[in-house]
Amino acid sequence: MPSLRTILAILALAWTGFATAESVEQVNINTADAETIARVLNGVGLKKAEAIVRYRETHGRFDSPSDLTRVKGIGPAIVEKNEAKIAVSGTPGKEPIEKPVPASE
Repeated sequence: MPSLRTILAILALAWTGFATAESVEQVNINTADAETIARVLNGVGLKKAEAIVRYRETHGRFDSPSDLTRVKGIGPAIVEKNEAKIAVSGTPGKEPIEKPVPASE
């Protein structure tokens, strides 16, 4: 039979795991504004976040977190560091930006 100390240690570890899992804030890079992106992602300040939004507005939605490396100033290290925080779909908010369809003449 496990001792009270063992049970308490297991409960403490389990609680820490739940608290850590719940504290990861995600940002949908297809819908978020620059201020939100800068606040949530480590190593991304307002200027880089604005570059992400400009890139998205020009080129359309991101299909995966690794697509961020196409934005000047965002390298693989930043993406890896923030992988758990980056969402590309499934986050409530505005609809993702779609690539414009050319008007027929």
